[in-house]
Amino acid sequence: MKNDITRSKTPEEQEFSRKLSELDELETELAQRELDLATFQAELHTFETRYLRTVGARYAELDEIQAQIAEAETQIKPKDKKIQEQAAQARAKAKESAQAAWITEEPREEKFKPSESLKKLYRELAKCIHPDLAVDEKERLRRQKLMADANRAYEEGDEVKLKAILAEWESSPESVKGEGIAVDLVRVIRKIAQVKKRLGTIETEIAHLGKSDLYKLKTKAEKAEDVGRDLLAEMALRVDKEVVLASKCLTEMTRRRGHT
Repeated sequence: MKNDITRSKTPEEQEFSRKLSELDELETELAQRELDLATFQAELHTFETRYLRTVGARYAELDEIQAQIAEAETQIKPKDKKIQEQAAQARAKAKESAQAAWITEEPREEKFKPSESLKKLYRELAKCIHPDLAVDEKERLRRQKLMADANRAYEEGDEVKLKAILAEWESSPESVKGEGIAVDLVRVIRKIAQVKKRLGTIETEIAHLGKSDLYKLKTKAEKAEDVGRDLLAEMALRVDKEVVLASKCLTEMTRRRGHT
């Protein structure tokens, strides 16, 4: 009968086990918070696109007419420097509005609605490839590119692309773990610090987005929707009325100039 001798773990090995458990919990939390941030950004982007198509394009039209009115006034009073400056400002505003309202992408759903399988896949991917888990700059750059691709695929609801990114990572040299308790302990301590730092950054980013004018407008629109109102449609109607008035003003100014 053989005596089984179980070797006791060294203090380093015990600490390494504790740190691994801590890191695993933090990485799980990080993956969830990355998902929260990506979802928040996607929701805002979707709402912004809807706003620009519904209201922004109309503001661009209004700003263009007002710029034309201001430019017409400069022809009536060509020596008035103040009017010249106002016309220049109006034209700059019109140009800015036109650029903001110019959307080339296809219309997307009214709201961002990721499936549970998509969210689960994103969390798994974020846990593996997050840039803040890199051990050197070269690996960080590779992870950043993959994470950017993952964010884009998530926003587009592309599970196939997310799976492909995950498969690419799992077969890469960067995913191979090193050996040696001393080195591993140092690595896991540094990764814990990196994850905590990223968690703090995410909280700051989410708080910043939550204070943005876009988010405030989105919240108002959702509250209006709850009681059967379409806030963006109401805003668009108001701007349409301003466009009609501004168009009449421009037509009248053009008519007067034609008689001078």
